[in-house]
Amino acid sequence: MSYKIVIPARYGSSRLPGKPLALINGRPMVWHVWQRALETGIPSVDIWVATDDQRIYDAATAFGANVVMTDVNHSCGTDRLAEVAKLQGWADKEIVVNVQGDEPLLPAHLIQLAADTLAADRESGIATLACPIVDFEQVMAPQCVKVVTNAAGQALYFSRAPIPWDRDKFAQLQSTNAEVAFTSTTTSWLRHIGLYAYKVSTLMSLSDLPVSPVEQLESLEQLRALWHGIKIAVARVEQAPPHGVDTSEDLARIQQHFESEIQTTY
Repeated sequence: MSYKIVIPARYGSSRLPGKPLALINGRPMVWHVWQRALETGIPSVDIWVATDDQRIYDAATAFGANVVMTDVNHSCGTDRLAEVAKLQGWADKEIVVNVQGDEPLLPAHLIQLAADTLAADRESGIATLACPIVDFEQVMAPQCVKVVTNAAGQALYFSRAPIPWDRDKFAQLQSTNAEVAFTSTTTSWLRHIGLYAYKVSTLMSLSDLPVSPVEQLESLEQLRALWHGIKIAVARVEQAPPHGVDTSEDLARIQQHFESEIQTTY
């Protein structure tokens, strides 16, 4: 199936400035993400790095990537994708997968799954992924975003709260051993995985839509789409991909991961 991949790579991260250029095994992080995109098997001409900084532009050009310089004032990755689609003149029906520039361990098959899921759902303008939550702390943790779907596998709502609220089971958790009680309800909660595929027509619409009240309350950008009636298809996978790079500690962990892989190989 034909689709596009766009890798947004901002320089000005608040917690780790310049992280797309941070070296992992001697290569900039954005190179590793580009490799994950190439592993999907789609033509390299359909993979683009979108940046707002000349240093990232030069680095990505040097290793052979297609690069687009985008506006530095974009508030979110969706707007950056929309600008790329507009600059490239992509048709409304084209599918674009947003692969974040700080996800050097993202499995290629998940990228493909996001695109396939959207292609298979004619009603939805967006597709994303989710996996079962098997840890009670994650159910309660606000940084772990939960999603509830309908019978067709489309998102009803995303929240930082523990949704759906299983009234009887939560009462049991409060009165018994939480860990034991949780084992019988592990399929009740789904953790959202922040990988998105969009139809170009949806990207163009989203960039013009106002921020929604629930989006502001939850600080979750995907709620803007639901608020304005855009359907989101959700594909279930068994487990979440490895965590990306938000902090210097994350970077050190991933650097160590690649060093260990090299030692194992040789």
